[in-house]
Amino acid sequence: MSTWTACRICWVRRADSCAANTAAPRRPRLTGRFLAVRSLTPCRGPRMLAAPVTHTESFPLRPSRSGRRPMQQPIVGIPVFRISWNAFTASALALALALALALSSSPLFAQAGLAEQEGRAMRIGIIGSGTMGGAIGLLWAEAGHEILFSSRNPDELMDLVQSAAPRASAGYADAAAYFGDVILLAVPPGAIPQIGEDIGHLMQGKVVIDLTNPRADRDGPLTDEWLEMGTGLAMAQYLPGARLVKAFNSLGARMLANPIGRSGEKIGVPIAGDDAEARDIVADLVRDTGLEPVMVGRLERAKEFDRGSPVWVSGQSAAQLREALNLR
Repeated sequence: MSTWTACRICWVRRADSCAANTAAPRRPRLTGRFLAVRSLTPCRGPRMLAAPVTHTESFPLRPSRSGRRPMQQPIVGIPVFRISWNAFTASALALALALALALSSSPLFAQAGLAEQEGRAMRIGIIGSGTMGGAIGLLWAEAGHEILFSSRNPDELMDLVQSAAPRASAGYADAAAYFGDVILLAVPPGAIPQIGEDIGHLMQGKVVIDLTNPRADRDGPLTDEWLEMGTGLAMAQYLPGARLVKAFNSLGARMLANPIGRSGEKIGVPIAGDDAEARDIVADLVRDTGLEPVMVGRLERAKEFDRGSPVWVSGQSAAQLREALNLR
């Protein structure tokens, strides 16, 4: 067989030159039903990111209708590209990398968390995105829940939202109350009366988790009254219609980062509330943070793990808490 060279522009194997070729090819040699092409001058077109490919091959002829002269049957070749590094390829690779990073942060490509795998992911609004509220929200976002962090200055929460991406956003307290199927109150208890007055109607019928801890130097003279009544019942009076559950108030921020206590077991989180279904929902949310829920009972029993109680910020395991709170 003879050797031929493919055209850089059209990549068509043919004996005649293509439209862009200005140099005549060598005369083909007829061999029966096949046309053997000795060589073909490449088209003189603009330079492409590919080099001519040399083959040894023959291909059949298609006779003309007049029968006088056989006509060549063009065969389209497959080009072999040699990519050269230039500004175009560098820009294309940079664009592809940026697109891959953008897609990796999309909810479509986000790794499914525990709650999402179990089909119980929900929307949670966090009112008060400080040390405790922010840390718990990050753990819930990792578990697969959608989180709306809120504060009086939502612009300051962008770092928190970025850390919880792509399942987080930021807004004001009323947006969090409207957004969430579950609401986490992580504000000083002195702010609860005003919150109840302003946006309490947005939380009616929803599960509201109260992790507040009254402190005299911050919350004033009402602190003693709330602790004597029990903070669970005290906060409930400002949020009528809400399915209030007391939880997470007996923890320190460090316990969220390291949920294993001194006993080598998961730290327990006491839970109290009057709505049994709401307690079960909060128990699942406790597990999503890597901690172990401990069902204490009705909301009035929240006083047993309020600030100043023997189990408050003790880091005890679930078994130790049940023993300390006389739970069977």
